[in-house]
Amino acid sequence: MSTRAAADQASGSAERATQSSGRMVLQAWLASRGLIALVALLLAVYQGRSLADMIDQWDVEHFTNLALHGYLGRADGTLMAFFPGLPALFRLGLELGIPIYVSGVVISAICSYLAAVALARLGGPLAAVAWLFAPTAVFTIVPYTEALFCAAAFWAWERARRDRWATAALLAGVACTVRVSGLFLVGALAVMALTSAGPPDAVQRWRERGRRLLWLLLPTAVLAAFVGYLYSLTGSWTAWYTAQATGWARSMTLPWESFWNTVAATHPNPDHPLWPPVFVAEIVSMALGVLAIGWCLGRRLWAEASWVAVQVLAFSLSYWFMSVNRAILLWFPLWMMIGHLAGWRPGHPGARVIHRVVVGLAFAGSIVVMLVWSWLYFTGNWAS
Repeated sequence: MSTRAAADQASGSAERATQSSGRMVLQAWLASRGLIALVALLLAVYQGRSLADMIDQWDVEHFTNLALHGYLGRADGTLMAFFPGLPALFRLGLELGIPIYVSGVVISAICSYLAAVALARLGGPLAAVAWLFAPTAVFTIVPYTEALFCAAAFWAWERARRDRWATAALLAGVACTVRVSGLFLVGALAVMALTSAGPPDAVQRWRERGRRLLWLLLPTAVLAAFVGYLYSLTGSWTAWYTAQATGWARSMTLPWESFWNTVAATHPNPDHPLWPPVFVAEIVSMALGVLAIGWCLGRRLWAEASWVAVQVLAFSLSYWFMSVNRAILLWFPLWMMIGHLAGWRPGHPGARVIHRVVVGLAFAGSIVVMLVWSWLYFTGNWAS
């Protein structure tokens, strides 16, 4: 076979693999969104619930208040715990006559697909499939920030990996309007900028690193603008932290105290019997974060390890582990790890069979938990 023919064959194989990966992600996106919608449909039929009633839960109420009244919409100042990106989109939808529960679902549905495509580029299609069927995937279809943030952050990471730092900085800037996690994203991208390979000459290498870091001033400026805006409203540079501590008990706590406070929350609660299992899951989610950090370090993925590690640390410094179950959706290295393990092929035939059974059972279990978690959310129960 000639060199040209071999190159054409390799190119054709790569194109077919890309198309196959794209179909798998699209099919998983449709199936996962469909299953979550099925839970909502069954509740609507058997309980007479409206779509708006099922979707307008928990943080959606805060986003709605922000979209309608701005940061001074509540006297206690707790709305300042939320970033303005998603409420601004909701406000735009309202100006066009679109209810928030409709615009929110549309935004999350589209962004969850975009995030999955980016994740497939970072860790392969199995990583994207695992993310789409994650136990807490309901938060990537309802009007929450997870899907929008992941779409911006995952693509920012993908662009930075390809040395497209201008685009990465713009996308990171978008992410910084959505969640405080944008601060951690900027830090992790800085680690990537400093640890990525560069020219062999030391001077040129540091110039290249400096160029990458300069681009990160853009998302940093977005964060600074938000802090400055809250200061203009309150006269406090710590308005966001104060709102978090006031509304969600996210005051500074030592990690071991935070752990034991979470363990205490797992004890039976007659008034709220469904709360303890969710707090058990918070502990499991933290453990998964630690595993993902170790997996990244073992592969010298320093930036990816820092992305997860800084968030695990932040959650461990709160009064208790809370919202970690949702945060794992942001930890793309965790889903890369899961995708890698799912795609692993043992050498021994018997081991391959066992591996497939374990992966199949794990996948089925994740789907079941995803459906239960969707039920928790749509029925207004505590869902992290």
